[in-house]
Amino acid sequence: MKRIGLSHRVDIIESYGERRDSIDQEWYKLLLSMNYLPIPLPNINKEYVELMASELKLDGLILTGGNSLSYLDKSAKDVATERDEFESALLDFMYSRNIPVIGVCRGMQVINYSLGGRLSKVHGHVSVRHELINLSESITLPKSVNSFHRWGVIENDLAVQLSPIGTDLQGNIEAFVNEEETILGIMWHPERESPFNQLDINLLKRILK
Repeated sequence: MKRIGLSHRVDIIESYGERRDSIDQEWYKLLLSMNYLPIPLPNINKEYVELMASELKLDGLILTGGNSLSYLDKSAKDVATERDEFESALLDFMYSRNIPVIGVCRGMQVINYSLGGRLSKVHGHVSVRHELINLSESITLPKSVNSFHRWGVIENDLAVQLSPIGTDLQGNIEAFVNEEETILGIMWHPERESPFNQLDINLLKRILK
């Protein structure tokens, strides 16, 4: 069974004075239904990332959603610089070994930014569903998707190593891959679909192999 790492959001619990790593349990259900073993990844100091990732022998990585990116809006209440630094170091490790990487919502933003792309504010994408325009002849995407983000990728913001495979009706990029199909970014949350969408499952498996 392939071992797929899952990054965690940081929840700030002020009443306890704690910063907690957490993840929607639906991610575990989704990966297990696909015959993958989910491996929770805590937001540890970046100097330990290579050791952890090597010891865990990951076959793939999913960067999940949640938390605003600190380099976009330092005033946002849910920023977590420790997560930003951890995921950046983790991506460097995965890229260097050509291990498949999938970014979901925030995760897609992180991947694009890590490869030199930019991000822009988008409107009307929080807690809604919208249509998806499929740009690929070989990859089938859902016709409509959920949406929970305020920042996105417009056409000129996409990193040069990535190719768009789906957009919303306004042309904002909703999904991308790299040429080798070892990197995937999607702006919707497959774990929040009930039941899970087989097209999402097929897409994830295409990258994780």
